[in-house]
Amino acid sequence: MKITATEFQLLRDYIEEQCGICLNKDKAYLLENRLSSLIEAYKCRDFSEFYYIVKGGQHRELKDKLVDAMTTNETLWFRDSHPYSILREKILPSFTQAVKDGKKNQIKIWSAASSTGQEPYSIAMTVRDFCMGQNIIKRDMVQITATDISDSCLEKAKLGRYDSVAMSRGVTPEQLNRYFMKDSVASHMVNQEIKDMVKFKKFNLQDNPVILDPHFDLIFMRYVAIYFSDEFKRGLYSRLARVLMPKGFLVVGAVETLRGVSEDFEMLSHAGGLYYQCKR
Repeated sequence: MKITATEFQLLRDYIEEQCGICLNKDKAYLLENRLSSLIEAYKCRDFSEFYYIVKGGQHRELKDKLVDAMTTNETLWFRDSHPYSILREKILPSFTQAVKDGKKNQIKIWSAASSTGQEPYSIAMTVRDFCMGQNIIKRDMVQITATDISDSCLEKAKLGRYDSVAMSRGVTPEQLNRYFMKDSVASHMVNQEIKDMVKFKKFNLQDNPVILDPHFDLIFMRYVAIYFSDEFKRGLYSRLARVLMPKGFLVVGAVETLRGVSEDFEMLSHAGGLYYQCKR
């Protein structure tokens, strides 16, 4: 089923209104591909009928299904490697010093687009490895909040079970043995120690993150802002700065930059990777 220009405009505006995702004019094919199964399931004659059904709210679950269909859930373990080197070699040591100096007694980390869980669990594993090498930061001092807008992704993330394809992307044999249990012939389960370090919650990045926590020490916001307009990004990064502790850290995707959209952060580099620190 082909989408008309008018239908595309209506659905594009509605999607941006609901979750901030901004679709360019050349993305009509994306709506056709991702919404076709929903249109068929709800027996709509065309995209116009689908739009008016979801807009009208007759099926209360349909809005969530639409947003779920439009979110990109590409992820893997320890994606890009640099953020985890930065976490292990720069950020966690700075937190260690703050604990030693009596300035911190807990560390709050937010994985702000956690998808099916690989990112927050990768953070938890990195933290656990670091804790094993010193006795200043204890595992129970670290709180990891992981959020996503997709219900289906959150369900998978909470379960912590991954098939052989997911397990082939980024996990070393040592990490596999240390942090996973064989669940079946074709899948592995994150062990309970790592699962207990992460709390999953549904959250729309249009909302104020202060409802999650007003005092984060580190935020991972990777490969999600690229789908937002510059105007939305400016508001988003401003909200992030307000819930970060003074001199708190922000990690974004390898292809992302805050240049031109935020003056709240200072760009830092380590071992070929970039990260940001709140200026206040």
